[in-house]
Amino acid sequence: MDKPTVNAGRMGVRPAEGYAGDVTPEQAEAWMRAGEAVLVDVRSDAEREWVGYVPGAVPLAWKQWPGMAMNGGFDEGLKAVVPAGGKAVLLCRSGVRSVAAARRATELGITAYNILEGFEGDADEHGQRGRKGGWRLRGLPWRQN
Repeated sequence: MDKPTVNAGRMGVRPAEGYAGDVTPEQAEAWMRAGEAVLVDVRSDAEREWVGYVPGAVPLAWKQWPGMAMNGGFDEGLKAVVPAGGKAVLLCRSGVRSVAAARRATELGITAYNILEGFEGDADEHGQRGRKGGWRLRGLPWRQN
């Protein structure tokens, strides 16, 4: 299947409070592909395993299943994968946890961006994800085990 043409109007950074900004999935993928940013998938290991993952992304949970307990190794893990002076784009399910992770990354001195819509996008009127935005719906690279 051919990758859809990226809408140039969806590129760029939107201002945000407490971190460098919000970017669309297309912008994040372009930065990752160009080597301009490290894509960090902050979803739980279970989410990546069951729902899918982005090839080349660094898996580093913000919270871990079961119970969604904070990952005590998040700070050190993030500092280990984002080079000094580099930037990180953070991905979660719908673009909510990644905001918290981007704020924490900023506190650690890392230039961090939240990926809008996340991997699966917002829930639709039936409470289902994957039909309203998100990395997968946008036709960006992903795999499933």
